[in-house]
Amino acid sequence: MNAPPMFNPMDPAFVRDPYPAYRMLRAHAPVWKSPLGVWVLTRYEDIQRLLKDSTFVHDFDGNISDPRNRRELRDEPVYQSLGRSMLLRDPPDHTRLRGLVAKAFTARRVEEMRPQIEKIVATLLDGLAPLGRMDVIEDFAHKLPVIVICDMLGIPQEDRAQFLSGYRVSGRAIDPVPMTQAELEQVNANILAGRAYFATLFERRRREPGDDLVTALLQVQDERDGRLTEDELYSNISLLFAAGHETTTNLIGNGLLALHRNPDQWEKLVADPSLASGAVEELLRYDSSVQLTSRKASADTVIGGQTIRRGEEVICLLGAGNRDPEAYEEPEKLDIARKNVKPLSFGGGIHTCLGAQLARLEGEIAFRALATRLPNMRLENMDNPQWKPTITLRRLEHLPAAWEIS
Repeated sequence: MNAPPMFNPMDPAFVRDPYPAYRMLRAHAPVWKSPLGVWVLTRYEDIQRLLKDSTFVHDFDGNISDPRNRRELRDEPVYQSLGRSMLLRDPPDHTRLRGLVAKAFTARRVEEMRPQIEKIVATLLDGLAPLGRMDVIEDFAHKLPVIVICDMLGIPQEDRAQFLSGYRVSGRAIDPVPMTQAELEQVNANILAGRAYFATLFERRRREPGDDLVTALLQVQDERDGRLTEDELYSNISLLFAAGHETTTNLIGNGLLALHRNPDQWEKLVADPSLASGAVEELLRYDSSVQLTSRKASADTVIGGQTIRRGEEVICLLGAGNRDPEAYEEPEKLDIARKNVKPLSFGGGIHTCLGAQLARLEGEIAFRALATRLPNMRLENMDNPQWKPTITLRRLEHLPAAWEIS
């Protein structure tokens, strides 16, 4: 197989716009073995098949090819925490861990949260609308899902300021490119601070149970003796907090930027805010919050005519699959009225994002409210926005916006 031109995923140009590189890979080597020995998939069909194939696993404990699992990193708090979370576990551990929290994310329970999410959005916009401007990321896209996940976990009101203003997910911890020492130290510090906070909250909820997810998981832990260790409890609640707000923050930021770069689509949403639900699916497809996921082959498997050997690593470029012309007509075009959109953005198979339905609901309510309340919004620095230097998570650092006050 002829190797395509090399590209650097940490190159600022790639971070700003990875889609030209994705097109190049899909055209020249849709199942490509990189010089590092890692396979890279860019076609929708190949990615969808792999994500549902139980042959492909995480094998976090034994996967020494993963830079996060180098011997000198195994004792780092961030990788210990990741390794205990359902995100990187395989059955039976994954089945047990996911089963303990899945009841909080059923379609019915999520839909029951609609009135509360609408109230949160309205309150945020009530405070912002008279100002005539905001940083969409800091003032709205970050705060909305943080408040929602705080409600779900039962984090007391008096404790929320630290999460609303100071808490940030690095994203670099789950990138295939290793962190620098400075990044590692910062992420470890965040992990340890979070663990200290939740240890205090666990004790409080044991004394004062509430109608929340932390209480429910503590009761499962206490009743079933060992079904959920303290380390697993912290790691998976930390995962829920991070994933529960990161995907929605990115969806709102990336989506609003895409809508304003395609003003006919923003105008279409303003004219008919009921399009918001379908718009969310198209925005997830067009510029996914999560750009990639990886697996390891547990047996020799043929994909796209290439044999992936047992033990080899595979990176699925979800953002590339979402713009595959074999899956979507005119895939580079944003069309919020597009039919039958099934983005790869939330993964697939047993690791499909547990909070996908919640992120969709938050996105739908947010875009409908923005189009209704701030129809004349304009984005500043739209042509050259500041992106966070991460690969797996695609997120804007800031997105300043302004509007006329009526």
